[in-house]
Parts: sequence; structure tokens; C-alpha cells
Amino acid sequence: MARIAGRDLPPNKRIEIALTYIYGIGLSRSRKILEATGVDPDKRVKDLTEKEIELLRKEIEGKYKVEGALRAEVRDNIKRLIAIRCWRGLRHEAGLPVRGQRTRTNARTRKGPRGAQIGKRKKS
Repeated sequence: MARIAGRDLPPNKRIEIALTYIYGIGLSRSRKILEATGVDPDKRVKDLTEKEIELLRKEIEGKYKVEGALRAEVRDNIKRLIAIRCWRGLRHEAGLPVRGQRTRTNARTRKGPRGAQIGKRKKS
């Protein structure tokens, strides 16, 4: 089992896809990493050698901010927006959509479930 950046990668996945399980690495960044290290993207994680795993680990930890450090940076950025009381910060604080989406309808993910509806009762 390969462990990179504090994450266990799924052994039966292709390494190109398995790297995307790490927070901060998507498919395009995964392909760049594999190209830089010279690891075959079609190889399964269980078939990687220790040398290849070490190459990947050094590339990721050396050049990219991933997992805990990236999560901390994002959290700090949001805290800063809230602290300076800007529009985006206020939207984060209120739990509303931040990027200009409509809220009259939709926005259920950010706003949460609807409240109790008036006039709705069981028919007896």
C-alpha cells in the first residue's frame, strides 16, 4: 500500500487516478507529476516499486502544497475575509453562497434544509 502525503492510495486504481485522492491534486496536476517523475500513468498502485513511490513522494512534497497545509491556507484565507468584513467574508459567515449565485430559489446546499412549511399537516 502506497502512502503519499499522509493518504493511503487505493491499490487497484491506476496511479494517475489514485493521486487525485490527495487533497489539492486533480487530474491535470496528477499528469504533470507523473510526467516529471517518469512514472507510467497506466500502472496500478499495487505494482509501483518503492523507488517510484519515493520519487512521487519527493515531487509532491517538494513542489506542491497539499492536504493539511492546503486546508489550513484555505481556512486562513476565509478567516481573513471574515475578519476584514468584506462582502465575501460576510457571505461565508452567514452561510450563504459566496460567488453571486441566486438565493431566492436554489442554494439549498449552503442554506440548509427548508424550515417547517405553514399549512402542511397530515390528513386524518
